[in-house]
Amino acid sequence: MSESSPLPAAIPDLADRLKREPARPWLRRVRDDLAGGFVSAAVALPLALGFGMFVFVTLGDAYFPRGALAGLVAASVGGIVCVLLGERTVTVYAPRITTTFFLGVLLYSLAHSQEAALRGAPAQFTLLVLFAIMMLAGLFQALFGVLRLGTLIKFAPHPVMAGFQNMAALLLFLVQLGNVLGYEHVVPFTRALGEIETAKPLSIAVAAVTFASMWNARRIVPRIPPLLVGLAIGVAVYYGLKFLGLSAALGPTIGVPSAGAVVPAPHAELMQADNLGRIVAAGPTVIFGALALAIISAIDAMLCARLLWRPGDRRGDSNRMLVRLGLANVAVAAAGGITSGINIGASTTNRAFGGHSRLSVVFNATLLLGAIFVIMPVVAYLPRAVLSALIMVVAVQHFDPWSRQAASRLFKKGIARNRALAIDFGVALLVSVLCVTVDIVLAVFLGLALAVSLFLLRMSRSNLRRLYRCGTLRSRKARTAEQMKALEGLGTQILVIELQSALFFGSAERLAQIIEAETAQPTRVLILDLRRVTEIDSTGMRILGEIDAELSRRDIALILVLRVGTEAGARLSELPGRRRLPDLDRAIEQAEDGVLGTVFPSDDPPRELPLEDMSLLRDLTADQVARLIPLLQRREWVAGNTIFEQGDPGKYLFFVTRGRASARLQSGGGGIRLATFAPGTVFGELALLDGRPRSATVTADDALTTYALSDEGFRALQAREPEVAIKILSALGGELSHRLRQANMTIHQLEA
Repeated sequence: MSESSPLPAAIPDLADRLKREPARPWLRRVRDDLAGGFVSAAVALPLALGFGMFVFVTLGDAYFPRGALAGLVAASVGGIVCVLLGERTVTVYAPRITTTFFLGVLLYSLAHSQEAALRGAPAQFTLLVLFAIMMLAGLFQALFGVLRLGTLIKFAPHPVMAGFQNMAALLLFLVQLGNVLGYEHVVPFTRALGEIETAKPLSIAVAAVTFASMWNARRIVPRIPPLLVGLAIGVAVYYGLKFLGLSAALGPTIGVPSAGAVVPAPHAELMQADNLGRIVAAGPTVIFGALALAIISAIDAMLCARLLWRPGDRRGDSNRMLVRLGLANVAVAAAGGITSGINIGASTTNRAFGGHSRLSVVFNATLLLGAIFVIMPVVAYLPRAVLSALIMVVAVQHFDPWSRQAASRLFKKGIARNRALAIDFGVALLVSVLCVTVDIVLAVFLGLALAVSLFLLRMSRSNLRRLYRCGTLRSRKARTAEQMKALEGLGTQILVIELQSALFFGSAERLAQIIEAETAQPTRVLILDLRRVTEIDSTGMRILGEIDAELSRRDIALILVLRVGTEAGARLSELPGRRRLPDLDRAIEQAEDGVLGTVFPSDDPPRELPLEDMSLLRDLTADQVARLIPLLQRREWVAGNTIFEQGDPGKYLFFVTRGRASARLQSGGGGIRLATFAPGTVFGELALLDGRPRSATVTADDALTTYALSDEGFRALQAREPEVAIKILSALGGELSHRLRQANMTIHQLEA
């Protein structure tokens, strides 16, 4: 960190030391890592305490200190084990709001379970079952990484996680009400207001000051983490009021561990034959609870890792991260801690205060480990109201942003409703309700099943992007006036269907039904534009084959438009006997050639069109054409020859009498086709009108014969035969007008 860099001034002495540049770079890096680890540990500590207390709140006040200890174990052991397993970033590990919510509700369900193995069990054994679930969940999480399921888990339905996260935030907020109101004992939030007569008014004031301080800390002292600001001010106000003799109006502190609140030592007691037998008897509860916890923890970890990633950072391997975090959670549970995860706030603070290597994470975890032995006696004097107010702010900040935006869009007047958005929001709401009304484990699996079902339902619907006929839409191939007139009627026999997204069984079957209905009208050619199809399964391939067989039976030609270089394009190219083209324009051109062939006889070999049959010269008499011919230069090219290039001086107008030529814009490594000119058409006409350089490159598609009229020749024509020159200019105006109208119709068709 250079002297010009803005330095956080959380602690004046520390800030002064950071400003002094040490002589050795390695010493500066060590100093920065220690600073980041120290401040991030201060941020992680109160959250770890509060989250641990939330998990154990079901068991009563006596377990508050034990829960706080379990939270510290998660924050310290998790980070150390991850570093030992190869973590190289500045990521800080601590309990997460989503997993904390899951564990708190799960412990409640275990404590009130009617299963034979759990009914009436003492709190110590209930906690042992919870630790067994956490250890097995860690193994599941590591297994996800070994099986390389990290990529798949990333696509977990967001509404499920949103619903889970929202209920976690809401419940975490509500559970703090008893502490904020200053009750001396645990009161469920459902009865918190019912005992309001015993509330401590100054406890509410302390919580309000703490909440407001943390919420507005960025405006007051932007360089200090808001959580530390709220904690410091809240504790100061609490003990200031106590010093004034107002203890009776204040709520309790966390307190010291009670001798009756026994927490098992999982690493030892899980292996005892009696305990192991009883846990095995509750096998389904343990297995499904662990699997649900592993899924939630894995999704949350990958989401947090993505949020912490910054441009320029090296991309981490999500599967390796799952293995590390899973094994770390096994160790955490074995040591008596709650499930750990990636702590975004502490990780950001670590980086902001100088941490740039794993040393900062080790120092962070070591400090938190030391807190277990050194600070826990001090933690006992931490006011519950202050800690709960901090947790309330964190809970409010953890409401899912997508849910807020979706609700605003769905319920705000004047905004168009989105059916898909409404369904996703409904899934999120349903998962939230199921979490607290049915069973949290069941809610996770029901939410996933519902989201997957909705995904499959959407995939089974039509993936039709656009459907139209070519009565007005044309290819870029320039044709004679007779051919263009004929295409006004014949073009309706060309059907274009553009598809998008994935082509599975349901969507392919729906496509077959659409084609059957549309081809009931007179149809000679069907063009399937598959460039936007991202995936196709074997069933979709089979249905496409059936569609082609049915079209062949009805004498309807099928043209496929495929994008080269994609997996879906490669699979679709395996379909035998199909005409395949790389772009829609060429496909429409080929279809037009096919339908025009039914009216205009094909030239084989191609014959040369007489000059008098040129559309531009139709208004000239035979005598006038004869007087024009001496001013024209006959030119021939073989296929592939360049007639002129983009940027060349424009001197000639070309009449095409045999073959084809295409105009292209040069772009990057290739060219964009603008138009193809067939016999009877002209190109290069702008040279006679503005004399500017060529706007495109024209090449011969096959053996090409043209007659060229130079700008000097046209000026001579104006001098000698002004009437002929006027007729040619008039015809050019009509040609340009036709092309403009055609372009307008194409744009309108595409936009519609």
